[in-house]
Amino acid sequence: MAQNGRLSAWYFWYFAFIGAFLPYFALYLQSIGFTAGRIAILMSLGQLMRLIAPLLWSWLADSGGRRVRIVAISTAASLASFSVVFLTHDFVGLLIGMAVLHFFWSASLPLVEALTLGHLAAHPERYGRIRVWGSVGFILTVMGVGFLLDLAPIGSQLWVCWGLLLGTWISALTLTEVAGHADQVVGPIREVLRQRKVGFLLAAGLFMIAAHGALYVFYSIFLVEHGYSKTVIGLLWTLGVVAEIVVFLLMPRLSRWISLRQILLICFALAVLRFLMIGWAVEFILVLVIAQLLHGVSFGAHHAATMAALQQWFAARQQARAQALYGSVAYGAGGLGGALLAGALWDTAGPEITFSAASSLALIGLLLVWRGVPGDSAHAAVR
Repeated sequence: MAQNGRLSAWYFWYFAFIGAFLPYFALYLQSIGFTAGRIAILMSLGQLMRLIAPLLWSWLADSGGRRVRIVAISTAASLASFSVVFLTHDFVGLLIGMAVLHFFWSASLPLVEALTLGHLAAHPERYGRIRVWGSVGFILTVMGVGFLLDLAPIGSQLWVCWGLLLGTWISALTLTEVAGHADQVVGPIREVLRQRKVGFLLAAGLFMIAAHGALYVFYSIFLVEHGYSKTVIGLLWTLGVVAEIVVFLLMPRLSRWISLRQILLICFALAVLRFLMIGWAVEFILVLVIAQLLHGVSFGAHHAATMAALQQWFAARQQARAQALYGSVAYGAGGLGGALLAGALWDTAGPEITFSAASSLALIGLLLVWRGVPGDSAHAAVR
């Protein structure tokens, strides 16, 4: 149980940083004069690094049982590289600094996800209770920073982010390896990857995360342009994560009645609706509230169902590579493509078309699940 508390604390700090960084760093970049295209490039660096780096880190971890050591070292490097934001406003300087930050930052999450699933081998239903603390951390910082930025200069967000990175590194030092991890013998991971359902699940995940690209890069900017205060923006982001928490807590019960395939189909169908609502009804706060509540499904339920599938289909010794592969395909290729597509469309076609394109990406994901995730995935134990 002590280890569960340490894992919960790590998730808290990790996602607290994301809550302070993701919704507001684009506003900081806009404040120092960057165009939508340059903002999209800088904000997509995380996805670019997640396309490549996690596979390297996970191979090193799975081959030698060094997951905790890699998490600690990579988080320390992330803390150091983030400091570039205090030294320059130059695009190239920030590009290099953010690229280095995300190269090391991308190592952590798939390795800790694998650690968590390994420690919970006998009680996988407890995953949601640990992971939910990440959502709590996100909520506290997205609300707190939103309130702060209505009172203080936009640059104060940078110091909050730096402090949260420091907390993540300290928390990483408390984690421990899974006992017996290095002694397990399993077949080649490519035997699992050849299965049709795995390919379709990964492809669907790519399109789901790509659909969120416009949201993650331009949502806050979009709301500011329509007169919403940063406090309200923080509350809307928070509402989405509260919905995510509720879904994480309810998933074990829901999965007894709804198959993994059905959960995924519902997630993608509601994601299609969500992005259309944001793009075409931004002036109606009630519609935005409903759209943010759907984050519990488009992210929370989708993530939990995908983690359940990966935990079922891959052996324990393969989990770090499975998590890294999913991260590279979905958050790397999908996130990068979605962010760059949003950046290309935002100034030329407008926000409404950009969010309509996001809705179309979710629709493609829906079709992939329909065609490729079998009904025999039926009652997977979704965490």
